[in-house]
Amino acid sequence: MPRRIDDTIDGGPDDPEDLLPDHSILSFEEYMAMQRAIGNGTRFKILYRLKRDGPMSAKELTESLGIDGNSLHYHLNELVDVGVVENRKENTPDRDGLYSYYRATAIGEGLLEHGVEALMRREQVFRDAYGRDE
Repeated sequence: MPRRIDDTIDGGPDDPEDLLPDHSILSFEEYMAMQRAIGNGTRFKILYRLKRDGPMSAKELTESLGIDGNSLHYHLNELVDVGVVENRKENTPDRDGLYSYYRATAIGEGLLEHGVEALMRREQVFRDAYGRDE
């Protein structure tokens, strides 16, 4: 069993896997897969748009982001595979057939809000703290 260390005393455990609670629902590898997935600019933009604007169809995403359909579906599949986006399908068809839409999952929203988005929003604070005016 990994040894837990009080993060406030020494800055965190030696092994980053020890950051996970004892009965984590996701493994360290699953968290890293999510991080890699949203580390791609196109996938980050897709997840950001879904978080900001809510559920969208692939067609709506293609139009709003200017990404061709094949590329979009590749990136959506990557995001769905790691659990940061989910694909929901309506059970009853409308005049255009079965409607499918994508939405950010709670963990996907959390990764953005408390990860890269938070860093981007705090850039000026970092610049002030480290004296960089480039």
